[in-house]
Amino acid sequence: MVDSNKVYLAVDLGASSGRVLAGIFDGQRLRLQEVFRFTNGPHLAADTMYWNLLGLWQNIQEGLRASQAEFGEQVTSIAVDTWGVDFALLGRHDELLSNPVHHRDQRTAGILEKAFAIVPREEIFAETGLQFMEFNTLYQLLAMQQNQSCILDAAESFLMIPDLMHWLLTGVKANEITNATTTQFYNPKTKSWANGLLEKFGLPTDILGELLPPGTDIGCLRPSLQRETGLGSTRVVLPGTHDTASAVMAVPAATPPSAKPDWCYISSGTWSLMGIEVPEPIINATCQSLNFTNEGGVGGTTRVLKNIAGLWLVQECRRIWKRDDRDYSWDQLVDLASSAAPLESLINPDAPPFIAPSNMPKAIQEYCRDTGQTEPDSVGAVIRCALESLALRYRQVLGWLEDLTGSRLETIHIVGGGAQNRLLAQMTADACNRQVIAGPVEATAIGNLMMQAVAAGDVATVQDAREVIRQSFHVEEYAPRHTEQWDAAFDRFKQLVLG
Repeated sequence: MVDSNKVYLAVDLGASSGRVLAGIFDGQRLRLQEVFRFTNGPHLAADTMYWNLLGLWQNIQEGLRASQAEFGEQVTSIAVDTWGVDFALLGRHDELLSNPVHHRDQRTAGILEKAFAIVPREEIFAETGLQFMEFNTLYQLLAMQQNQSCILDAAESFLMIPDLMHWLLTGVKANEITNATTTQFYNPKTKSWANGLLEKFGLPTDILGELLPPGTDIGCLRPSLQRETGLGSTRVVLPGTHDTASAVMAVPAATPPSAKPDWCYISSGTWSLMGIEVPEPIINATCQSLNFTNEGGVGGTTRVLKNIAGLWLVQECRRIWKRDDRDYSWDQLVDLASSAAPLESLINPDAPPFIAPSNMPKAIQEYCRDTGQTEPDSVGAVIRCALESLALRYRQVLGWLEDLTGSRLETIHIVGGGAQNRLLAQMTADACNRQVIAGPVEATAIGNLMMQAVAAGDVATVQDAREVIRQSFHVEEYAPRHTEQWDAAFDRFKQLVLG
């Protein structure tokens, strides 16, 4: 452990915003300070949806300058995390060939069936262990190929979005593993690119670089950037560049990853990502049929997880009510839901009506009516229905995770913004009949920062980093109660999901 304060910088890029955060570490505890925040989002140009790379880069530089002004020579290192699947291509002379395309762009619409006509679905899953989503990187490249993209023909280097940012920072091209696992052309069993799979699709493999693990120091800032930001020869470190990998590193679990784990996690935000951290991937017919996915974790682990519609349900309800001049705070919505009658109406959160409805409250009410249930007729009843249904979905996924591992998961850790929702945390404990530990909220940034501490030798291991996190950040614990009511509700819920 170090004796004096060190400062690590996390560049945390999300789908709607980005931040530069400082982690101030005294050798025993980590403290967070937000230095700079900016917006992010898709931009439509000539019928293609892009990320605004230059705008992001300009804001990152501004955040680095602000960090230098605040902390000076205390800044030890920098690391970038982002979402998965999206990428950039560089040409022969390292020129950027195109602005990165957003994964929601329509170029991959209907691509899965075309892909399965070339390589069967089962073969792709056996090779990659990844769930099938048409915006996975594999299908983005396949769409470029089918559109006869000259950009793909000219490509010499392939970089995921955080890899691109690290290249802009250092001039070093590095493919970090956790984000590479979201491409659907990474083999988690061999821990290498699935070159054979790409060749079957006729896609190039020579554009792929060496895979590097989280914690790799890839060098210092470019000389021009040292001068521009004033940060000097600050080191740049690879964190778990996929934001969920960094978030899971910040889970304050007391026991290390195991083939027979005793805890699971929910990274809770717009999506709920519920899973386990295990030493090796789980790739079998059950995993495929339940649509679980195997993604890379820090320390060489695998995160076996399922995507669940998360607080999107509540966010969309709030948006509609605000549009109708009923502007509720998050706390008000929780209070209203707390006062509503329990377990009256349930939905399947992952059912098609809730993916992108024009009016979420109406969609919830119609679903309940169409399934012969009491229609929630108040704001509180609608929110309670959504939250209780999420908790029951967690119970269902918990059972599947226990079946996959053959072990009982005693504790559920909730990290991310959703950890602040006390009502959902208590409902999760009640529905699952498990202890719930909620927090930390800023899990992705914390995991990014602590990986830098491990890389610097200031903390010895990932498990030691989790001990620092337990000492540094407040968590809330929830014990299960009223479990008999939830058992009966779960029987009703299963009928909805199966029906």
